[in-house]
Formats: sequence, structure tokens, C-alpha cells
Amino acid sequence: MERIIELNDLLDTAVFYGMNNQNILCLKAQFPAVRVVARGSTVKLSGADGDVARFEEALRLCERHCLQTGHLTEKSVLQVIHGEMREESPAGNLILYGVHGKAIGARSEHQQQLLRAYTQNDLMFAIGPAGSGKTYTAIALAVRALKNKEVKRIILSRPAVEAGEKLGFLPGDMRDKIDPYLQPLYDALQDMIPGAKLSEFMERGIIQIAPLAFMRGRTLSDAVVILDEAQNTSIPQIKMFLTRLGINGKMIVTGDLTQIDLPPSQRSGLSDAVDRLQDTQGVAVIRFTDKDIVRHPLVGRIVQAYRKDVPPQEAKD
Repeated sequence: MERIIELNDLLDTAVFYGMNNQNILCLKAQFPAVRVVARGSTVKLSGADGDVARFEEALRLCERHCLQTGHLTEKSVLQVIHGEMREESPAGNLILYGVHGKAIGARSEHQQQLLRAYTQNDLMFAIGPAGSGKTYTAIALAVRALKNKEVKRIILSRPAVEAGEKLGFLPGDMRDKIDPYLQPLYDALQDMIPGAKLSEFMERGIIQIAPLAFMRGRTLSDAVVILDEAQNTSIPQIKMFLTRLGINGKMIVTGDLTQIDLPPSQRSGLSDAVDRLQDTQGVAVIRFTDKDIVRHPLVGRIVQAYRKDVPPQEAKD
């Protein structure tokens, strides 16, 4: 019997196979009658039907453990295949394990609310101050959904509104001008997906990062779609974005209504959308506060110091 196995796209094969392929060699030693050829994310097995089936089952158990924890060793290979490894519990506030096995979870009260809201709603608004983890938590939820094959794509977007700077004076073509503006999204993804795999996903369009204007005319199905810095959208822009939602899609809209870079006469599309949709079935609004700030402790004090300058309408929202 010959069997070809495709490993999960989000599996870090360097970690899974181990240094000098020690993990796969350890696994093969438990099934000496099976011939194994592993290249990239493809594993080719040949041997007697029963032996190949048992090897595949053991391989999938090790794959699941590696996806859950972000690491795999010869010791854990043996523990997994002999049933001695305790299953990682998804309970609590853990969202996923990122690069190098880093545990990424919902750390604050409102991050936990967003985690719970994700399972019950298709559209979520996460509103709050800088550093409260709105975008990071949203991206972690999207990566988890991709890892679990709940969706086929992650689409991340921001409105290209200049925060006191002029994009036109930056060097390069439009992509060169926009990429630095989208850097916070890249930073979060790099915490959760190994660099080579992230580059591959972006080349294949599995993960897409684009300015809001690029969303027009699309239907976003089988995807988690995140709109960041949504306080800088106009009312027509956010309406256009929200109506892109397709079958088996989820949207998370994040923003800080105290950092609006629109002209003073223009109302934020985020504020308008929350007012219109907050009581709609399938929509959740999570309002983060200064207590959720997870950056340097000084950030919270800086946010509070500037809050006194915020217009009453924005402070209320």
C-alpha cells in the first residue's frame, strides 16, 4: 500500500520534523516495516495496509500535538503515540500557540468578552484605547480559525487615512507607501505564524492585507475579515465594508474613537455603524477600557492624560 499525506498548512514543518529529522525518525523507529519519505508538507508512506494505517494515525496525533503546543520532541512523540501525553485543554482564555510555542490568550476582561463573542456572532465591534489588545486578539482568533480549517482565508484591512503624515511623500509605488502603514498587522501575524509559512500564505492569497479601498466589489466568504483603525472610515466606506460579508464569514471591526484623523466636520463611520447595529442579532459590541491596556504601564497613564481633550461625543462612544 502507498499513501500520500498532506500536513496541515499551518504546521511549522521544521519544528514538526525536528532537528536533523529526529522526530520523524523517532516515529519511524516505532514502525520499522513502513517506508517514509518526507518532503516539505508531504509525507509518503509505503508498506502493508495495517502498518501504514497505524503510522498515519500516529503521525496525525503528533501533528495535532504540534499544532496545539507549537513544539514537538522525541520524548513527546513517544508519549503521544503511546497515549501518555495529556491532551492540551482548550479551556480558559488560551486562543492558540504561536511561534516557538508562545501561548497567546485573552488577557483582560474585554479581550475575554471578544473571545466569547466570536463563537456567538458573525460581526463584532471592538472599540477602545491604544494598547488594549483589540487588534492582536482579533488576529489571534482569525489565525485559530484558519488553523482549525473553519475558514479558508484571513483578510486584514485598514483605511488609508494619513495620521498627520502624507503618504504621497513616501518613496516607492503604492504598495511601498501602504506597507509601512499596515506594519502593525504584519507584526501580530509574525507572532503567530512562522515567517516562511506567512510569506507562503501571503503569496497564495490565504492571508491578504490591503487598504480598505481594495474591498469594493468583493464578496468575502469562508474568511475572517478584520478592519483595523475603523474610526478613520467614513459612513459610506464602512457600509461598503460591512456589506462585503459572505457565507461562512466573520468580521471583526476595531477602532479607537479618541484617535480620529478625519476632518472635524466628518462623522466617523465606526461611531455611526455602532449606533445603527449594536442591537442587531448576530452583532456584538465590546467596549475596551484603560484597564485592558497590556502595553507598558505608562501607556495607560498617557491615554488618561489625553482623554480630557476628547470631544464629548467621542468620549461617550
